Amino acid sequence: MYKRLTFVSAMMVMGYALLAAVLAVHMSNMEYTQTAVQQRSCTVTAAQAQGYIYDRNFRPLVNCKNAYYAVVPQIPEAVNEVLSHTLDMNAMIEGIRSKKPFSCRVDTDSFACGEIIVFEAPVRRPTQPLAQHVIGYTSDGVGVAGLEADFDSIFRSEEDIASVTYTVDALGNVLYGDAPVISPLRYSNGNLVTTLDADIQRICEEACAETEKGAVVVMNVENGDILAMASFPTYSPDRLSEALKNENSPLINRCLYTYSVGSIFKLVTSAASYAQGMTGALVECSGKTTIEGQIFHCHDRSGHGLVDIHQAMICSCNSYFVELSRLLKPETMRTAAQDLGFGTQIALTRSIVSAGGTLPSSQQLELPAEMANFCFGQGFLTASPLQVCQMTCAIANDGEMPLARLIAGYSIDGETLENAKPPMYAKSLPRNTAYFLQGLMIAAINENPQSNAIPEHVFAAAKTSTAQTGRYDEDGNEYCHAWITGYFPIEKPKYAVTVLVEDGGYGNDAAAPIFREIADRIAVELS
Repeated sequence: MYKRLTFVSAMMVMGYALLAAVLAVHMSNMEYTQTAVQQRSCTVTAAQAQGYIYDRNFRPLVNCKNAYYAVVPQIPEAVNEVLSHTLDMNAMIEGIRSKKPFSCRVDTDSFACGEIIVFEAPVRRPTQPLAQHVIGYTSDGVGVAGLEADFDSIFRSEEDIASVTYTVDALGNVLYGDAPVISPLRYSNGNLVTTLDADIQRICEEACAETEKGAVVVMNVENGDILAMASFPTYSPDRLSEALKNENSPLINRCLYTYSVGSIFKLVTSAASYAQGMTGALVECSGKTTIEGQIFHCHDRSGHGLVDIHQAMICSCNSYFVELSRLLKPETMRTAAQDLGFGTQIALTRSIVSAGGTLPSSQQLELPAEMANFCFGQGFLTASPLQVCQMTCAIANDGEMPLARLIAGYSIDGETLENAKPPMYAKSLPRNTAYFLQGLMIAAINENPQSNAIPEHVFAAAKTSTAQTGRYDEDGNEYCHAWITGYFPIEKPKYAVTVLVEDGGYGNDAAAPIFREIADRIAVELS
């Protein structure tokens, strides 16, 4: 009985093993069949399309020009003809070695060999890109920085590729006698419209071509649109390792970075002075002023003599504004600065955010020396070029401060703006105060015979600044940031321009000529 059960068990095991073997062979055959089916075609990807980034006039800031991409079959006449037209020899060599159809960039869309299929597709990055710090860059088809990263899901929501699919035989050989399936680009991804103006951006970048470190911001006075945002030095996404090693930190967007402000903050002090009815004060400038035992020097050590606020703004007299610190209430000063946007971040997109900078606290301003520093733009105070430009818009726009914006909306067809938002405003100055500050800015350059900021082709208002940093070179000379902020034309303000030259020295020497060039070129070239 036991032997019989053992025999039956052994037979059952053998049966299961045989069944498993049969199933394995069957499954193997099925996999082979599926693989064979899959291998009956061969697809070559030639190019890819991603969403556009436009300026305010629907001029592309990426995808600025098109290129030709050829899909080349491995037949002698096709390979020989493309060889003299390829722009990517490495892709050509790799393609030939693959013994399969391949793609490479070429310089023409016209070939005698009819088997060569050519696509025209946009090149994502131009050779000399505008607004590099704003646009950002991609890596392996994914947005990494700037708008490319913030709107990656819009630009690359769909895989939009141009391709050619060939039929192959069971051995994987391409059947060139069969007509291939051609899939062109659909341009199906979303497009972003910015407020930037390509012409103004180019003017700013060219005006600062010799600037080692700095920033320029241009805004529309009426609605806060950022027309240009240029940071220096710039960088190439193709050479990021070089940029990372550069001691001047080209990857930083200096338009959003904060710096010591200096004399342009005297406009805020003047606004507080107007609010307290102190604009008639007279000060005898001897070249220095002492506050609670601390000496504050005027930039002109010989002094300016007896000056009022109008004259003090023209000659940028530190002593005058230090003396005002004795008369102004700390809270009035701090409120005036906050109302004009100091100490507040400006978020343009998810990653493009201007730092809020620093404002001394109310307790700090109770200290006479700190209050004195604050009144002529030194001490704890820092701000970004974007913040300063937004403040300038408030002054030029009669006290209504338009909030800075970079994104105008979206576009499906590249011609029509969708999802546009109206501009937003903050009431930052009473109208009469704004008029008063406008008068001071007009006088600051136009009544100063030494000013380098006066444009030839448009009437402008501006204020320069030389901001101390507390850092010194090996010879003991202090590094200073050169600033200027202004607007034009005076009769109907349209553009606000802020220029910073980091460690540039005097504002009138380093920043003012750049302001003048930008104003003149906008007035002449865009009129």
